Amino acid sequence: MTNTTAYTELETFTHRELFIKIWRSPRRVFRYMHQRGIDDFVQTLLLLAGIFNAFDRAIEKNLGDSMSLLSVIGFSVFGGALLGWISYYLYAALLSWTGKWIGGRSSSKELVRVLAYGMLPAITALVFLILQIAIYGEAVFQEDLDLTKGSSFDKVIYYTSVFCEIVLSIWSFVLILIGISEVQNVGLFKAFLNLILPIFVVLLPILLISVLYSAIV
Repeated sequence: MTNTTAYTELETFTHRELFIKIWRSPRRVFRYMHQRGIDDFVQTLLLLAGIFNAFDRAIEKNLGDSMSLLSVIGFSVFGGALLGWISYYLYAALLSWTGKWIGGRSSSKELVRVLAYGMLPAITALVFLILQIAIYGEAVFQEDLDLTKGSSFDKVIYYTSVFCEIVLSIWSFVLILIGISEVQNVGLFKAFLNLILPIFVVLLPILLISVLYSAIV
C-alpha cells in the first residue's frame, strides 16, 4: 500500500494523458486527480454530460412527436447544459452527505470531479447520436421511428451507433463507481450504495408525501 501511494504521488500526467488513461486505468487516474486536486475541464465536462442526458431523455420521451428537430436540439443543448450542471452539483452534495453513512469522507467538490470525468465515455457517445440524426433526422426523437426507410448501410450504422452508446454509457457508470470508491476510500459495493442512496433520500419523502396527500384527500 505504501509503495503504491508513493508511486502515484511521483506521477505526473498531462491533460491529454488524463483523458486517455482514465479509460483503461481509472482508479490510477482518479487517485492522481484526487491527490493533486485537479479540477481542469470539470465545468466543461459537466455541461457536455448534461447535454448528453438531455438528448437521452428527448429520445426516451419522444419529444420529436411534439417538437421540431431544431427545437429538440436547442432544448437539449441549452436546457441540458444548464439543468445538467445544476443537477450534478446537487447530486454530488447528496453523495457527500450519504457517503458519510457508509464511512466515506469526500467533499461535494471532490465528487463533482469524479462525476465529470467519469461521464467522459457517455459524452463521447454524442458523436454516435449525431450520426443517427444525420441518417434519420427528427425521427430519432419520435415514437414511430421507421428504420425501413434507410438503406442497409444506414441500418448498420444506426444499430452500431446505438450499441456503442449503450456500451459507453455502461462504461461511464463503471468509471464513476470506481471513482467514488477511490475518493471515498470504500469498496465497490459501498460505492454502489453511495450512488443509489441519494435516490432513495429524494424519492422516499416524495412518495410519503404523495401517500399522505392521497389519504387526506
